[in-house]
Amino acid sequence: MLASAHQLHYLPWLRYFHKIAASDVFILLDDIQFEKNGWQNRNRIKGPQGPLCLTVPVQDAYQQPINAVRIATAQARWAEKHCRSLEMCYAKAPFYSEHQAFLQEVYSRPWERLADVSEVILRYLLDALAIKTPVVRASELGVSGQATERLIALCRAVGADTYLSGAYALQAYLDAAAMERAGIRLVFQEWQCPEYRQLYPKAGFVPDLAALDLLLNEGPRSLSLLHSGGRVMGTTAATEGSDAS
Repeated sequence: MLASAHQLHYLPWLRYFHKIAASDVFILLDDIQFEKNGWQNRNRIKGPQGPLCLTVPVQDAYQQPINAVRIATAQARWAEKHCRSLEMCYAKAPFYSEHQAFLQEVYSRPWERLADVSEVILRYLLDALAIKTPVVRASELGVSGQATERLIALCRAVGADTYLSGAYALQAYLDAAAMERAGIRLVFQEWQCPEYRQLYPKAGFVPDLAALDLLLNEGPRSLSLLHSGGRVMGTTAATEGSDAS
């Protein structure tokens, strides 16, 4: 069984969903430390002038796990602004009308925690993209440890004998030898964003936006396009200079 894992993100990008689709089980790292100025609470969509960023404002999240981070109540209109931005940017997208009701409903809720809104959107997108991979929260697996040690324990907790890593993680901090000693085969994700239909052609094609951009523009073709952009490779190639993350 092949497992993969990633931090919980708001409006994840295409590479994220390809990793899930390529796995037998996906571990949602909802309990690791929040990264200030990272991508856990923001991502990009496409507007008439090119990419623009949607950010969920958070309260002081220093050394907090993602699932404990609270949304900043002083900026209560963030959801209204995100919903309006999505409507303005994608109202003319071919499949916007199919998902409009969900977007309007999800951004009308009084969210208190970042993880809650992020996971609801993630699971909706997985269903809309027809990705059937089971998703389990790391926080519910009762696993301790740090870095590679914890990944090994998480793999064992879900019964996986193979772990799918981003090539950047493999080069930067993942202990491949420790995984091998634990009897877990290591493979990596090779990714090149496929070109697909986007609005605003004068702004040029913008790769690796939030996956919502693909879904609203390509609808039923989204999953096949997603698969066309990535492959699961053995670890030898990953150590020979690949810069995929």
